[in-house]
Order: sequence, then structure tokens, then C-alpha cells
Amino acid sequence: MADKQGKSSKFLVAIREFLEGAVVREPMLVALKEKAILEQALLLTLFGDMLGVPMPSSYYSLRLLPHVMPLITPWKRSLLRQKDWTDHAFD
Repeated sequence: MADKQGKSSKFLVAIREFLEGAVVREPMLVALKEKAILEQALLLTLFGDMLGVPMPSSYYSLRLLPHVMPLITPWKRSLLRQKDWTDHAFD
């Protein structure tokens, strides 16, 4: 009896995970991508002067610096790693 309940609960868990992956996975990936794009735009707006982009918002940058300090190094790497179509054209 306990074996049947174990099999049926495993089956229900498998069905739930399948439906969750089929319904929720794509919107979740889109939301995560949008979050990353917005985060990069915010960091570029606030700390663009680190990359040579002149920005007049230095007061707000200094106020927010302690909160975004862990994000700065990965942000710089991700911006420098991005390639434009012109980079691929001249390879």
C-alpha cells in the first residue's frame, strides 16, 4: 500500500514539475533577462564615468556606491565581454 502511494506521489511530482517547466520557465527566463538589462542600464547611468562615459550624476553615484559595490566588477566584465555585430564582421 505504501509503495503505491510512493509511486503515485512521485508521478504527481513529475507531472507538477513538467507543467511548471512548460508554463513558467519561459516567462521566468524573460523576466531574468529583463532584470539583467535594467540592472546594466542603471549601473551605466550611475557609474558610466568608470568606463569613460561622462555622467553628471556623481552625487547619487556616491550615495548608492556602498549598496552596489558587489555588482560593479561583474558589471564591468559583462559590458566589456559584449560584442557588437561589427566585432563579428571583422573576424
